[in-house]
Amino acid sequence: MCGFVGFVDHLPEKATVIENMKNAIIHRGPDSDGTYLDDEIALGFRRLSIIDLNAGDQPIYNEDGSLVLMFNGEIYNYQGIREELIEKGHIFKTQSDSEVLIHAYEEYGYDMLNMLRGMFSFVIWDTNEKKMFLARDFFGIKPMYYAHMNGTFMFGSEIKAFLHHPNFDKKLNHDVLENYLTYQYSPSAETFFEGVMCLPPAHYLIYENGNVKLTRYWEPEFQEPDESKDLEQWADEIRAAMEDSIQAHKISDVEVGSFLSSGVDSSYIACLANVDKTFTVGFKQKKYNEISYAKELSDIIQVQNISKVITPDEYWDKLSMIQYYMDQPLADASAIALYFLGNETAKHVKVAMSGEGSDELFGGYNIYREPLENKAYDVIPFPIRRLIGKFAALFPKKRGFNFLVRHSKTLQERYVGNAFIFDEKEKDCLLKERNGVNPFDVTRPYWERTKGKDTVTQMQYLDINVWMVHDILLKADKMSMANSLEVRVPFLDKEVFEVASRIPRQYKVEGEITKRAFRKTAVEVLPEKVADKKKLGFPVPIRVWMREEKYYNRIKDAFTGEAAKQFFDTDYLMKLLDQHKAEKMDNSRKIWTVFMFLLWYDEYFVKRA
Repeated sequence: MCGFVGFVDHLPEKATVIENMKNAIIHRGPDSDGTYLDDEIALGFRRLSIIDLNAGDQPIYNEDGSLVLMFNGEIYNYQGIREELIEKGHIFKTQSDSEVLIHAYEEYGYDMLNMLRGMFSFVIWDTNEKKMFLARDFFGIKPMYYAHMNGTFMFGSEIKAFLHHPNFDKKLNHDVLENYLTYQYSPSAETFFEGVMCLPPAHYLIYENGNVKLTRYWEPEFQEPDESKDLEQWADEIRAAMEDSIQAHKISDVEVGSFLSSGVDSSYIACLANVDKTFTVGFKQKKYNEISYAKELSDIIQVQNISKVITPDEYWDKLSMIQYYMDQPLADASAIALYFLGNETAKHVKVAMSGEGSDELFGGYNIYREPLENKAYDVIPFPIRRLIGKFAALFPKKRGFNFLVRHSKTLQERYVGNAFIFDEKEKDCLLKERNGVNPFDVTRPYWERTKGKDTVTQMQYLDINVWMVHDILLKADKMSMANSLEVRVPFLDKEVFEVASRIPRQYKVEGEITKRAFRKTAVEVLPEKVADKKKLGFPVPIRVWMREEKYYNRIKDAFTGEAAKQFFDTDYLMKLLDQHKAEKMDNSRKIWTVFMFLLWYDEYFVKRA
């Protein structure tokens, strides 16, 4: 696991610039570094040594030195590909998975991507053709950003490195701010920095003669459900795929640990992975603390559990720094807790497994039940429900009225993912200026691609492409690498998805039960109370803290500061904050979304003006 940066231009001080860019991401790879320079390009690399500790440094070259590789990630099936390439006459200088990529590219070209099993972003520079090949993994586990401005094409694992290039223009992307206020993250390939894009998952990019061309090489498509198998048979298929994936994800020359919460996903991985250590964090309040459970399960499977209780002051004091590491504002409060989990884990191991992806693949989110419930109300003709919803929208947002409003809309109109923070009327009150950005423009293409599918599958597909990429996997990568820790996600494996893509809806969500088939798999290795446990997420007591004078005042200072006055109606912000403090309404997620943006803006546009 590593990080890389680079640029194409004729800057005379290439060596100095690439060194500064490389140092900006030193947290991604503190073990060693590397640089490649020629008349056209500069490449910089930071390494966290996991496989072939002594000889896996980068850049890596092919036999004649005409191809140059820099790679971030892990290829879990590299040994089999390596043997095949050796039979075809390729000569290897290392035992690393990185070198497999460059020879596979020589042999198979762009088709090599679909041979891979793993998480990756990498760049290959062809010194003869002056052509660059950039690629990102199937689900977007590892990041890749690029920008084409002022005669320079720059790219890398983190945006913050771009700030050190003299041709980079740092400007806020106001359109992304509008979408962020709906989603709590930037939901598309556009970033908060104008002109900077993230390479979408399962895409590669060719840069040649000043031109950029993107191509999608794979898509997580759900197949027609296979109704011929019963629940037991699906559980068996999932078990075989997961056991194989977990074993593949254990490939390493260093010790591998496992994150462990009270949820079924991380518990299942911890049980099957046969690691020596599990890691857990929590808070003092009982409902926000999973440590006792983690220790109990760790005792059962006879592994050591290492835990930490995060204090409120620790949590709040790290907020600004974490928004810097994140590159873009993210209002998911669990991201900060994940930083502390990564920090504690990195004291003991370099690699940890985690449970991301299970809910998206197997239908685990409670919200997936919503379209299947309240069928009695939904028999009312839709035009009548639409009228009832318009009337209900005139009243304050409360549970009964919210239900009527929600069911006056189609699923496509009401579901943009697991987070929906500010609606359009609220954004009209909040923002000083609107650019006419429609948040549903982001999700519309995904609904179009799943026409005719059941509602659970449609929501899964949307979440795999939006929520999982730009929230779940973003925070997993950035918060682990901020601590020089590699996180591996065995659920996000092509072979596991192939099984998940064929499961009928009733074996995903049925009644009160989510990810039904996976729970059937898990109950064979976990206590029943764990396998059947409802989805909880990563609970953080921000709504409680916001009502305490100390933390209320921190937010108040931000909400009435100069940055807030640039973008927002500060009276409206204070109304939200005061309503929450007085316990008149739970505005915690709205408050947190704006607060995280203001902290991020301060890091990148005030402190680093």
